[in-house]
Amino acid sequence: MEPISRRDSLKYITLASLSATALIACEPGKEGEMAEHVHPTEMPEGYANLTPEVMEMLNQKFFTDEERQMVKVLANLVIPADDKSGSAEDALTTEFIEFTLIDREYMQTPIRGGLRWMNIESTKRFGKNFTSISEAEQKQILDDIAYPQTASPVFSQGVAFFSTFRSLVLTGFFSSKLGVEDLQYMGNRPTVWNGAPQEWLDRLGVSYDA
Repeated sequence: MEPISRRDSLKYITLASLSATALIACEPGKEGEMAEHVHPTEMPEGYANLTPEVMEMLNQKFFTDEERQMVKVLANLVIPADDKSGSAEDALTTEFIEFTLIDREYMQTPIRGGLRWMNIESTKRFGKNFTSISEAEQKQILDDIAYPQTASPVFSQGVAFFSTFRSLVLTGFFSSKLGVEDLQYMGNRPTVWNGAPQEWLDRLGVSYDA
């Protein structure tokens, strides 16, 4: 059996559980918002159909410049580019996450606090903020928080943050045009039915001429 790639593993997790989408779409009162406004930054031709409230949110910013850069780096570590498709950042995942957080106050503090935790942990280990250390060093930190079942309790804050962050990245990527193409999702397609096979019509002793 061929080994499953890291990207495919994330894809199957997303398709099987839909937990990442549920994280956002199932918030009371928000059931229809995700279906209508997924990745607004990728659909400029649809801006005319967006409500004034959504347009206002599109013009708001949640992250500081430093936080936004950190989100880009982290998102690309979750879904890097490969020979099949682009990275999380290519799918505008940072913009998706920022848009998602604008009116969801219950998520803002955990995400911002988690980013701060990542910088503190990075400084403790390597003397620099997370975005200033090497990719290998970044992955050392992620290895300690990416697997909740085996992570040490001392990393509980980082584990909680990264689990939520990873779900946002997966939702952002696989609901984007790039992510849908990566899934090779075909959607509903019209079919042509030419009637029952003649062999079975003969067995039943019927015909379309009757």
